[in-house]
Amino acid sequence: MSGEGRTISNMTRRSMRRASVVCAAAALFASATPAVSAHADPTRPPVAEAWQQSTSARLRTDGSLSDVVAVSATEVWAVGQQEIWDVWQNRGVITRWDGKAWTQVPIRNDATGAGHLRSVAAAGPGQMWTVGDGHDGQPYIARGDANGFDRVTVDELRSGDWLGGVAAAQGKVVAVGSREGKPLVVARDGGSWTLTPMKNRGVLYGVALSAKGDGWAVGDTAGQPLVMRLSSGEWKRVSLPSVPGGYLRDIHVDSPRRALAVGGVFRGPGDVTPLVMAWNGKRWSEVDVPDGDAKLYGVSGDGKGRFWISGADPGRPTEPFLMRFEHGKGKIIRGTAGAKGSTVRLQAVTSVPGTSAVWSVGHIVDSADRYTDVVKRFGGPSDR
Repeated sequence: MSGEGRTISNMTRRSMRRASVVCAAAALFASATPAVSAHADPTRPPVAEAWQQSTSARLRTDGSLSDVVAVSATEVWAVGQQEIWDVWQNRGVITRWDGKAWTQVPIRNDATGAGHLRSVAAAGPGQMWTVGDGHDGQPYIARGDANGFDRVTVDELRSGDWLGGVAAAQGKVVAVGSREGKPLVVARDGGSWTLTPMKNRGVLYGVALSAKGDGWAVGDTAGQPLVMRLSSGEWKRVSLPSVPGGYLRDIHVDSPRRALAVGGVFRGPGDVTPLVMAWNGKRWSEVDVPDGDAKLYGVSGDGKGRFWISGADPGRPTEPFLMRFEHGKGKIIRGTAGAKGSTVRLQAVTSVPGTSAVWSVGHIVDSADRYTDVVKRFGGPSDR
């Protein structure tokens, strides 16, 4: 970022960077993939009684949360950024819920600091990973626990590489993104890292690992959705139905025979429709969505066939938005509307193990373009 940024007014800087903060994919790969968002309509009034009161991780001014993962009901992690409009003060943030309050966790060994942290994953209690951008121009990877995180150096990464998603399981960590317009996979198995750039054009945004260490990664390539599978130690592209203009932003693996990926279809400037694809153990197929204007950001599941999709609805922007997907069908559930002129974007979602609770994070943008981080919790008797 250049020194001229210091002389630009806040409002001008906002207009220049507004689209980039709502979706990391659009910020760096606008030519390959549209901005990801979400929208859909229920057939009945919202199940407002199932939404718990909105909370905040209390980030500094203009804060946004990009991803969330629940280890348990008393250990929930979220990452994002704060001071997003200020090129000098913008900093990545890691925050942890301990059952009572959110506490920010420091990164200890890095004087330059993290920029936008996009994704967080748990390999187990006390084994957390996050990826995003560094202020030194390098991709950012950090590992830690409630006491703090340490930046991890991967020698094979270089300036210009981009990381958008991370997953962890059974001692394995996989981060995905792109290098020079091609999909990139960075994996750690045991104590060593391997970097695998792909031959085809495209970018990977989301990744998931099974308990056995197999994996899936999603993104887009040449104006089509992209799914890659890790099997027997090798990543291979998987055959998909043709969806011109399609992309996939996130994926959740429920079992070897059940997975769900979400994204959108770019049909023109400002025109993005929802895309949901399901895996049945043999093939991927496109599935119907309750509303054709949805903009979908994140997906999670409970391991029992129920998935949750987070997003935002441009048609009803003040209302929190989730979609519950099970038995091949989606149902939209809306929360209580917020202030007039505001927009709620729930960028990620996670199921809480052993409970019916669901956490979703993102931000609220007010009429003056000010961002406030938001944490929504869903669940209760009506949702059981």
